[in-house]
Amino acid sequence: MTVSYTLEVANAKFGGFSKLLFRWKGSIYKLLYKDFLVFCGVYLFFSVFYRFLLTPRQQDLFERIALYCDHFTNSSFIPVLFVLGFYVTLAFNRWWGQYTSFPLPDNLMMVVSGNVHGADERGRLLRRTLMRYANLSSVLILRSISTRVHKRFPTLEHVVEAGFMTSHELKKFESLHSDFNKYWMPLTWFTNLASRAREEGRVRDDIALRLLMDELNNYRTKCSLLFHYDWISIPLVYTQVVTIAVYSYFALCVIGRQFLNPEKGYKDHKLDMYVPVFTLLQFFFYTGWLKVGELIINPFGEDDDDFETNQLIDRNIQVSMLAVDDMYQNLAPIVKDKHWAQRHFSIPYTVSTAAETLRPAFKGSTFDMRMSADDLEIHQPADSSVRMKYFPLKSSLGDGLDGLLQRGKGVLRGGSLPSLIDVLSHPNEDEDVDASPEGEVMFSNHNEQEKVIIKVAVEPNK
Repeated sequence: MTVSYTLEVANAKFGGFSKLLFRWKGSIYKLLYKDFLVFCGVYLFFSVFYRFLLTPRQQDLFERIALYCDHFTNSSFIPVLFVLGFYVTLAFNRWWGQYTSFPLPDNLMMVVSGNVHGADERGRLLRRTLMRYANLSSVLILRSISTRVHKRFPTLEHVVEAGFMTSHELKKFESLHSDFNKYWMPLTWFTNLASRAREEGRVRDDIALRLLMDELNNYRTKCSLLFHYDWISIPLVYTQVVTIAVYSYFALCVIGRQFLNPEKGYKDHKLDMYVPVFTLLQFFFYTGWLKVGELIINPFGEDDDDFETNQLIDRNIQVSMLAVDDMYQNLAPIVKDKHWAQRHFSIPYTVSTAAETLRPAFKGSTFDMRMSADDLEIHQPADSSVRMKYFPLKSSLGDGLDGLLQRGKGVLRGGSLPSLIDVLSHPNEDEDVDASPEGEVMFSNHNEQEKVIIKVAVEPNK
């Protein structure tokens, strides 16, 4: 069963993730403890062998070998981090691709329910049979790639017994000889049956039939992707390279990381701690990383975190039949909603979420951005016959430019630069325009009792 801990990490808090470290099912401890015990046992054997079973001359030879092995483990001669990182990334992308390729009938069942009509027994039979064919195809492909599903349906007779296929359909299925996987046959039956439904008028037009075919092809594509993911694995040579790199690295560590006699003055061997704490942590991290790659490279097995394929099969057949049968034309009475008579209304909050109403709505990261007057100045090209500089309009009522634009009145007709030029040339009847020698133009609106000052720089003799 897939191990889910999403709720426990919904909120980041002190010690929240630490609680996950004590889980056993689906943990790295369960996956790694055997390899860890073997490594500790081998290290202990060489330690006892060096300390108590060798003569002084043999100890000198062992120490030279240990220093030589330690030199290679502390250098980049074995690029463990590089090969591991790339391998796990590749395995994770493959794992995610397999997850997103799982054939779910949700889109297809909605199209079948909405486009294969008929409340009589014939219409019900068509809809249920179409979805049974779709689910049968996914069962057939999962039988060939998932050990859990194959154990559940070891033969096609078990598929017939489960109701995904009839005895006559099984005979037709077996009568067609092919050297390849025939998971696509039920989808072909789906196509033929949909065409017959179109001839009978159950599918009312070609557009609806085309929609059925498009969703069926999407469903078939996902079944095909699962088949090819199972067929084409990560190249074996790369898996071998990663495995050899990790295990050879720690094979050298069991000798190279031994604590040597500190009295002989070897470099970095001034203490004799007996237990190589940091080497054990390194083994835990590197080998654990390799085990993660091995775990997710094929999620259709029986590991703790592999996909729950049998449960997905149960879910898919149940919801697809409910959607095309029980839910067909099953509508609640259409009534006025609770807020029918209210133009503006708010949705209530619970006491625990009421504080969220005090937060202002997000309107954009630059909505409250402050700008200086120089930043608001409009720059005209140098070759323009008229160069104008416009500043924000100031209203005596305090509304500013937003107030003028919202009322649809004022000197900015629409708020655009051409409108400003048009106002300078053709003011409204309700507006008085006074120009000063310094280039200030004052607009007075009689109705709004507002004055707006705009500075205009005009070239001489223009």
